[in-house]
Amino acid sequence: MSKHKKELTKQEEFVRDHRRHHHQVAFYRLFFFLLFLVMWEVSARLGWIDSFFFSSPSLVAKCLWGMILDRSLFLHVGITLMETIVSFLLVFLISLVSATLLWYSRKLSEVMEPYLVILNSLPKSALAPLFIVWLGTGSTTIVVAGISVALFGSIISFYTGFQQVDSEKITLIYTLGGKKGDAFRKVILPGSIPIMLSTTKVNIGLALVGVIIGEFLAARQGLGYLIIYGSQVFQLNLVITSILILCIIAMGFYKGIQYIEHRIKKQLKM
Repeated sequence: MSKHKKELTKQEEFVRDHRRHHHQVAFYRLFFFLLFLVMWEVSARLGWIDSFFFSSPSLVAKCLWGMILDRSLFLHVGITLMETIVSFLLVFLISLVSATLLWYSRKLSEVMEPYLVILNSLPKSALAPLFIVWLGTGSTTIVVAGISVALFGSIISFYTGFQQVDSEKITLIYTLGGKKGDAFRKVILPGSIPIMLSTTKVNIGLALVGVIIGEFLAARQGLGYLIIYGSQVFQLNLVITSILILCIIAMGFYKGIQYIEHRIKKQLKM
């Protein structure tokens, strides 16, 4: 067998092993999820747990179907999705602009760094009542709450990514007569894409958390409102159903960002 054929064989084996590994991971994920649902349902039916407090898959499915029939599910999910996406996009844009300004001005970055660290360390749930007083109740307050949870950490991550780009490439741009703007567009921004993508995957989850915190306090619609309302009137099936829907939304956001990340990395390698 020729050397070329041996290399092809090894490559094919690697591809098969890689696919087999992903199939096994997907199988075990599904298996343990279904096992959890079965154990949950059996425990509720046999009285091992109180279904009033812990619900069960069948009760959750019944609650979900009722929300689909009266169309309240689409209203509440749609509002939470809209507020989360708006918060996420604003966090990305504000973080990118802010990190860019900090990179352009070293003095500004030195002045702002302690403020960013302090603001990032604040418990954002403590700020939500202030947002209500300043902005009233409604979507604006909820979007601002979503932004506040992710913004300051995102700015720090973006700026850190800008600083970690290879300095020799920047020096080369200056040596060839380029300006600071050329260095940013051609070196800093492309070189920071990996850390920006990883930060973005975190930000989408944080934006969702911030939106839910806002809906706890300042909403009459949305999944966060359903959770608070259900706990107040002891409709715990509604609470658990809303939480499970949030888990699905969070997974969908993560997979969407992950898909975009793979596409961008694939384009960069070409």
